[in-house]
Amino acid sequence: MLFKSTLTALCTVVMISLPSGLWAGSRAEKLLDELAQAQDAAAAHRLETQVVGEWSKSGSAAMDLLLKRGEDALEVGKTEAAIEHFRALTDHAPDFAQGWQGLAMAYYQANQFGVAMDALERTLAINPDHFGALRGVGAIHEQLGKAALAYDAYARVLELRPHDADVISAMARLEREVKGVEL
Repeated sequence: MLFKSTLTALCTVVMISLPSGLWAGSRAEKLLDELAQAQDAAAAHRLETQVVGEWSKSGSAAMDLLLKRGEDALEVGKTEAAIEHFRALTDHAPDFAQGWQGLAMAYYQANQFGVAMDALERTLAINPDHFGALRGVGAIHEQLGKAALAYDAYARVLELRPHDADVISAMARLEREVKGVEL
């Protein structure tokens, strides 16, 4: 009996001390499933916003603040400040995919494609379904003239969010180059 109550207390302490971001996975997964089945662009947009909201929960108020500051800096074109915020975030929370995604976006805006791709790879290592990171991979490959790699990344995005008009357009643009002309 003592063992059972000690085990229950230990489990309770562990559950309380775990960051809330670890519990977001199941909700995000459910939303991703709904997103893949979305009937129209409006429903897809609503679900995408909810998914990103779940992904943006680090479990730490300080890390959430760094994420917000980085996003705000990007929004007003302060790329260097954004890079600083996101680097601090990824240094302190290296397993938080959204921090790496933000860092990738900041590097991309600074035309630093190599380090942007590194950050995208880190994002995808943590969260393989991160459609924003996959879209970034596609965009960088497209800019570097690697049409087949861009096309593959964009195809994966459409599996996750089928109503992405920009990705649909990019794939149409790349299709001839990747698949050739049928005779």
